[in-house]
Amino acid sequence: MMRLTLCALAALAATALAAAPTVAQDKVKIGYAISKTGPNAGGATITQIPNYEMWVKDVNAKGGLMIGGKRVPIEVIEYDDRSNSEEAVRAVERLVTQDKVDLLFPPWGTGLNLAVGPVFNKYGYPQLAFSAVTDRAPDLVKRWPNSFWLLGTSTQYVDSLVGLLKKLRDEGKIGPNIAMISIADGFGIDLSQAARKGFTAAGFKLAYDKSYPIGTQDLSPLIGEASRSGADTFVAFSYPPDTMALTEQSKVASYAPKVMFLGVGVGFPMYAQRFGANVEGIMSLGGWSKDNASTLAYAKKHEEMFKRGPDRWGSQIGYSSLQMLEQAIEKVGKIDRAAIIKELQTGTFDTVLGKVKMVDNMMKDNFWLIGQWQDGFFVGVAPQRAGVGSVVVPKPAWKP
Repeated sequence: MMRLTLCALAALAATALAAAPTVAQDKVKIGYAISKTGPNAGGATITQIPNYEMWVKDVNAKGGLMIGGKRVPIEVIEYDDRSNSEEAVRAVERLVTQDKVDLLFPPWGTGLNLAVGPVFNKYGYPQLAFSAVTDRAPDLVKRWPNSFWLLGTSTQYVDSLVGLLKKLRDEGKIGPNIAMISIADGFGIDLSQAARKGFTAAGFKLAYDKSYPIGTQDLSPLIGEASRSGADTFVAFSYPPDTMALTEQSKVASYAPKVMFLGVGVGFPMYAQRFGANVEGIMSLGGWSKDNASTLAYAKKHEEMFKRGPDRWGSQIGYSSLQMLEQAIEKVGKIDRAAIIKELQTGTFDTVLGKVKMVDNMMKDNFWLIGQWQDGFFVGVAPQRAGVGSVVVPKPAWKP
């Protein structure tokens, strides 16, 4: 009986915490757990942390968030989740229950966003996930109406990739066989599952299909097997360390299929710096528009602040999500999380991507799904819309 009573009291306390608006007075406390160490640190350091730091600096330079007619500065509390889901959950719980933060920022990566999702939902905090891709997003929105999925679903990316490859095959530029590898994490599992269905439905054959554990450094055996499969299209749903290793080890092995599609990291500034002209023709998720003055100005500001460019996939989406949050707070006029969530669900926002309006808690048409390095710019090549680039195939041979 006592155990039931304690459980009931805990549930009531969580409900009260979620429902009660937090009144910001002299500051707004924002907390986040992010991967500063471990295998996710590369992605977090490039795509996520700079956006958090830049946005906080921009807002505080104005005097803070405009709340109830006055500017209120932001205070940040951050923890290292060590690229570990259990640590991420503990840190987010600590931010809510001990640090009493007014708002939470999400972690990096699909797996960690899925891990902390129940905690964000339990306490009623908006979760603006801009480094997570999953086909579960529409169902998760029903379960967690506080969650927003800004990077799209796995099927969206796969459908665009399949359509692009099908066109190339029908034009006789590539064959029907594909070699695919994927990281055994939420991101790789979700995308590879969607890809198997999409490739098969489009009449492609998976000549090679292999997953590998997170943290794998030597991917040369997989590259060798993919090369021997005879497929002239190579698809890897990889995380940044693997993407770097795949590029380096493919170059060493002189493995240059007609189509080389790699995962997270291809759009990173360090990728082009490290591999120079050898990035030409490599494809990945994301892409940028050459004619969007706002994103180009954002990139310039990013370079000035951090002495490096942004990620050419998720960075501008991430900064846009923070602009959306800022505008939602200011429209609501107070730190009322339930009202902020409602505004995010229904409002229209001015961002570096342009006008953004969420549809069922998801961003739909404001970003490119597939990009390719062409003449030093990671240009969007799918889906077909204004500003799209033409795909270049085959990928050039590796340069010394």
